[in-house]
Amino acid sequence: MTSRAGTPRFGTDGLRGVANRELTPELALALGRAAARRLGAGAVLLGRDTRRSGTMLAAALAAGLASEGAIVIDVGVIPTPGIAFLAASRALPAAMISASHNPFADNGIKLLAAGGTKLPDHLERAIEEELDALVAHRGASDRRGPGDVGEVRADPGAAEQYVAHLAGLVDLAGVRVRVLLDCANGAASAVAPAVLTRLGVDAVVLAADPDGTNINAGCGSTHAGALGASVRAAGVGCGLAFDGDADRLIALDETGAIVDGDALLALFAIDLHERGELEGGAVVATVMSNLGLRRTLERRGIALIETPVGDRHVADALEAGGLVLGGEQSGHLIFRRDATTGDGILTAVKLLELLVRRDEPLSRLAAVLERLPQRLATIAVNEPRRLSEADEVWAEVAAVEAELQGAGRVLLRASGTEAAVRVMVEAETDAAVDAAVRRLSFAVARALGAPGADAGRA
Repeated sequence: MTSRAGTPRFGTDGLRGVANRELTPELALALGRAAARRLGAGAVLLGRDTRRSGTMLAAALAAGLASEGAIVIDVGVIPTPGIAFLAASRALPAAMISASHNPFADNGIKLLAAGGTKLPDHLERAIEEELDALVAHRGASDRRGPGDVGEVRADPGAAEQYVAHLAGLVDLAGVRVRVLLDCANGAASAVAPAVLTRLGVDAVVLAADPDGTNINAGCGSTHAGALGASVRAAGVGCGLAFDGDADRLIALDETGAIVDGDALLALFAIDLHERGELEGGAVVATVMSNLGLRRTLERRGIALIETPVGDRHVADALEAGGLVLGGEQSGHLIFRRDATTGDGILTAVKLLELLVRRDEPLSRLAAVLERLPQRLATIAVNEPRRLSEADEVWAEVAAVEAELQGAGRVLLRASGTEAAVRVMVEAETDAAVDAAVRRLSFAVARALGAPGADAGRA
């Protein structure tokens, strides 16, 4: 998505694009200047994941920040929730260079406020306007003198603060737990094993050897299904799969079955409710969560508040309602007492603590969620932002909804992180779901410039 000046705009998770083509060093430098001007030229934390382009973009962003007088504290490779933790504990704004679960060729830049939260909308817009002006060379010559520039300082020990924080949040009561850990060759590769080792967990670690190009490649939370056989073969209590920046977790039970964000939300919500710790008696989820989540929680007296897709919306709803737990089906879970954003490693240690305390297998705990058949497809298209005006797509949506007769639902949205449209269908049977997804995928692909009816991938 671009502005009038042709520069990318902030999506649901910052700026993203193909590294060195869409997200260039020149753009990162200009963004650094714009951010320093609008955030104030104080100290700014800077972290990244393991993508090859990360050091290049970090250098450019740091140069832009420093050119406007900022002191850049470069903490190196760290999970996104780790940089958020540091921003909150040090009361400093921060920048994270990551494209999360996307392939290695993509990268992104996310800016965080001094409390470790997303930037407010008005400040994001102000930075965009400043960025537009700099890219258009308006104000580009208004530079500080040599004595007024900032500098870049390395803080390689910062990740250790985050490790200590996570390890101090739970107590496994000396119980020896054995798990399979998939670090997606990303930012969790060093941090997650360190946290679990400190807690006394026996972890079989996979995909923790990043080479700059293998992040999320056939591993991690977006490929968690491939871990099932490994979980069964290893005979572990569960599998834990993170994405590239470790802000989400997909678990696998001891049989190798996937336990997604909806199931994790259900079991954590019910546990907190039973212990009298679910403040407000409600949890927050997005419209993409399975309808079974609402049914499961409401039967136990727990309300579900729905938001649009995006952890920003979940965090805002938690704050507004004084609630403590929310998340997304994709595995972003926010424990508001302990973090400002979704944190996959935090979710993992909370899950292990729950398993130890309840002394039950994960398969039994996760079975509490009585889900409807659901399928989410991602349709690669040329013009996802035209979805709202694609009348032929919405006519097909109306036809599908009429056939479901209220016993299911359909959701379509343009992705905030990819050139794609998400199609989600729920119905009473798998056959009805699959038929509806095929119809809607074809309609989206035909209307928005995808190669054809087979453009969807589950």
